[in-house]
Amino acid sequence: MARGPLGELGALRPSPLVEQAAERLRERIACGAWPVGTKLPGETTLAASLGVGRSTVREALRALAGAGLVQPRQGAGVFVLATEPKEDWATQLRRAAVTDVYEVRMLIEVEAAHLAARRRTDEDVQALREALAGRRAAGRADNAAFVDADIALHTAVVAAAHNPVLTSLFTQFVPALRSGLIDMLDLLGLRTADPDHGDADHAALVDAVVAGEPERAGRTLRDELAATLERLRSV
Repeated sequence: MARGPLGELGALRPSPLVEQAAERLRERIACGAWPVGTKLPGETTLAASLGVGRSTVREALRALAGAGLVQPRQGAGVFVLATEPKEDWATQLRRAAVTDVYEVRMLIEVEAAHLAARRRTDEDVQALREALAGRRAAGRADNAAFVDADIALHTAVVAAAHNPVLTSLFTQFVPALRSGLIDMLDLLGLRTADPDHGDADHAALVDAVVAGEPERAGRTLRDELAATLERLRSV
């Protein structure tokens, strides 16, 4: 006699049962046993098949809902939404091409430079000047330390915009940016002849923000980032 999808679930081992139950259900969804749009069996049926309590099944289904795989519908049951879990923003950034990340970075950071030139405080001015000095000091260091100092300066510009959403977005871009920029410097040897690569552009950016000139700040940063993007595309 043919066995249905429930008959293939199998009882679970006594370790973290919620995680096991969620994984077993996820596997059945991924293999097509319950196609998209299908209503899952009830908690009692699933609990009996998995050899766990209904509360464990309930928590497992909640985990699957959080991953975007299923959706509970009041009074109707739980339905399959997708066969693969949705990726969160951080995961998408890790998987994205650094050039794609850089293009979005330009959109965010150029606007941040405009805002920073309008909103910078005395504390921001001091932080920007210290970050520029730190970038110059890192000219004597290796590529990783230099990139860290460069990102610290850009972080100070974003912080001076005083918009927590922009700050949060930029922070999430940093890991992907750091990796791509280090690779670029290593491969192209841009600092071999010029250890302080890009110093004039970054000094001009800080000067524009400190002077309260939004258009010049945005233009200076856009030109600097566009040049870097072209180099990244050549790697």
